[in-house]
Amino acid sequence: MVKILVIIVGGPSSNNVDVKLAKILGIKHVKLIYKEFPDGESYIRYPRPEDVKDEDIVIVQSLYKPQSKHIFELLLAIDAAKDFEAKKVISVVPYLAYSRQDKRFLEGEPISVKTLLKTIKNAGTDYFITVDIHKEYSLKHFGEGAYNVTAMGELAKHIKENVKPANPIVLAPDKGALVHARKVAEILGNVDYDYLEKKRDLITGEIEVRPKELTVKNRDVIIVDDIISTGGTVALAATSVRKQGARRVIVGCTHALLVGNAREKLSKAKIDYIVATDTVPSEYSKVTVAPAIAEVLKQILKI
Repeated sequence: MVKILVIIVGGPSSNNVDVKLAKILGIKHVKLIYKEFPDGESYIRYPRPEDVKDEDIVIVQSLYKPQSKHIFELLLAIDAAKDFEAKKVISVVPYLAYSRQDKRFLEGEPISVKTLLKTIKNAGTDYFITVDIHKEYSLKHFGEGAYNVTAMGELAKHIKENVKPANPIVLAPDKGALVHARKVAEILGNVDYDYLEKKRDLITGEIEVRPKELTVKNRDVIIVDDIISTGGTVALAATSVRKQGARRVIVGCTHALLVGNAREKLSKAKIDYIVATDTVPSEYSKVTVAPAIAEVLKQILKI
């Protein structure tokens, strides 16, 4: 008989991924009771703490804005689960805040992703799962039991079924994101893929980006990345490939943070189609990461 598990979200930032996971895996789902005190502090409570004892507890909490509040809610949920004698705590964090500070860019800086992962571990997490972390090597700061899953497969399937790109080329915004472009290109039928390089016109000073080797003329260009934050990089890339003769511009990303006037930048870039996942709530979140996370949970929990 399959063991009943409890999937719990620590506060309001699971973006319904917890519900989708419970449905896919066919296991029990519990929502944490959540409220905010007048001074802004968070309050959470397990509705039936006696149900936690000797169970494997999966806590789903994405760490989008306000990041610090959602981080602390996650820590409260982990610590409380341990207090109530959970057998095992698995923290599922679809979007991991602070992951872009993965090294010291300037002397005196902390490595923010290291601080956060160590804190989540020390709070009582036995296993940790995230989606398209900025640099996968950052998971070494958690240690054994950390998993990074990619949403690029689901994004590629969505684009293939809903956009039906013609003569496509998949582009990464830089060499570091080439792994994402390769994955999407493979699922689209082993189509061409490349990464973009910035070039500055020495006379006008104008910056544009061009594929390193391939041409985009009369082709559907699919730009993929892990994060759209301010939208500047994607907007520049889209505008540049348009000037180079791209037929259509399609953008896919895992985490649509859309900070500040990002939406305005994307609109001005005349992108034909944008798709993101539900790690972060947005109007572009048309793909769920739950199936990819569920596969890892099946391995950990042996179900």
